[in-house]
Amino acid sequence: MASALLGIDLGSSSVKVSLIDADRGNALVSVQSPESEMPIHAPQPGWAEQDPEVWWQHVQIAIRQALHQVPDAQVSAIGIAYQMHGLILLDRAGAVLRPAIIWCDSRAVGTGEEAFRQLGQGFCLQHLLNSPGNFTAAKLKWVKDHEPHVFEKANTFLLPGDYLAYRLTGECSTTGSGLSEGILWDFHEQGPAYALMDHWGLSRSLLPSVKKTFSVQGKLLPAVAASLGLPPGIPVSYRAGDQPNNAWSLGVTQPGEVAATAGTSGVVYAVGDRLVADEKMRVNTFLHVNHAPDAQRLGVLLCINGAGIFYRWIRHQLLNGTFTYAELNQLAERAPIGSSGLRLFPFGNGAERLLENQFPGASMESLDFNRHDLGSLARSAQEGIAFAMVYGAHILTQLGIDLTRVRAGQANLFQSAVFRQAFVNTLKTQLELFAANGAEGAARGAGVGIGLYSNLQDAFHNLKPAYQQEPNLELVNAYEDAFEDWKFKLELKLKQHG
Repeated sequence: MASALLGIDLGSSSVKVSLIDADRGNALVSVQSPESEMPIHAPQPGWAEQDPEVWWQHVQIAIRQALHQVPDAQVSAIGIAYQMHGLILLDRAGAVLRPAIIWCDSRAVGTGEEAFRQLGQGFCLQHLLNSPGNFTAAKLKWVKDHEPHVFEKANTFLLPGDYLAYRLTGECSTTGSGLSEGILWDFHEQGPAYALMDHWGLSRSLLPSVKKTFSVQGKLLPAVAASLGLPPGIPVSYRAGDQPNNAWSLGVTQPGEVAATAGTSGVVYAVGDRLVADEKMRVNTFLHVNHAPDAQRLGVLLCINGAGIFYRWIRHQLLNGTFTYAELNQLAERAPIGSSGLRLFPFGNGAERLLENQFPGASMESLDFNRHDLGSLARSAQEGIAFAMVYGAHILTQLGIDLTRVRAGQANLFQSAVFRQAFVNTLKTQLELFAANGAEGAARGAGVGIGLYSNLQDAFHNLKPAYQQEPNLELVNAYEDAFEDWKFKLELKLKQHG
């Protein structure tokens, strides 16, 4: 057969691998490992860790499964997408020194806030476009302060996708986009955030080499290739964090284009050509995948940590997994808009940046035993997640970002008619859904990285919306009333919590 492109998407729940036909651009196969969810360990409240070796095991399993289903695939390049903001430390021998501190871990909030006060708001907003907050840089400083016996052995640090590239190629590297997601990029100096590292006493030698997002970043090691059933020397030619990659997967590359996801976390991601900083640090700005010094492409991201993970928790912990998601969605459709006054708040997965790093926890309001049933619970959970995303999206509109049209993949909560209806009618936006996933996007990126496509548009020549939804004027008022009540109760909670 013609050449194929292989994409890997490392999430906190599972690893997805896709093969696409390099010439036609259509997906050949997509697989996931494990079928359930990878564990997240919380040794202390607010902590979240995973074992990088578990990631690597499932990457290998998923690649072998994909190749088994398409045995004649001739893989010409590999692309990687990955969960953002994580921290992996390697010693001089390349061994992992401690479990990865992942994106929803809150332990370094105070570390980042202290640096923000010491460096000053003006410096941070001009150079970092943010507070060091709870990102990879702050997690690195936390290890230095609290686990010096570990830190003194560290030779380099990596992001989760960097670690997968290292296991595939034996080379330690990162990207400019990756550094920006860790608040390790200086937007004013257009390079690594040396001033922040120097302030924290972090040796610059810890930085891995910096590669371009679309480029040959290393080649598949012979031993790894033999284990996977691939020829050695296949280039790894694309790497991006999951949210920039999700936007890329939907063809969102130009100023004014917006993508959304509603998986474990909920995200609205807008591409622009100007630096955007929020004085309250509720949004994050990264170098987008196609950023260039002479053609700025910056992704402004609004994230809700507790999205699909909240719905999953309800299904597994409250309902003991007795209902499938499809069955829960059907129950939700039977409940009225607004869930008869039942309000759920999904903020139980670490400190939320859109809430100015508060961690109020998930909660339920106005439960009435005589009015509410499982349908009310399912609908209120989906509405609560959609309302949280809209609450955050309003921050983006305050920053001058137009959200009249949003693209999303046909996955996770966007598969639910109730969730789509709540999102579209509360935000008053047009929604375009695409049959695309992050692993497929990573595969397309790999094709760009080896020069298979002459430009970015060629990589998406066959990408068309599978479904479109407009606001329903007959429903907008009902959703607006429910959202305003939800918002009032949330802000009352925050005032009491603060």
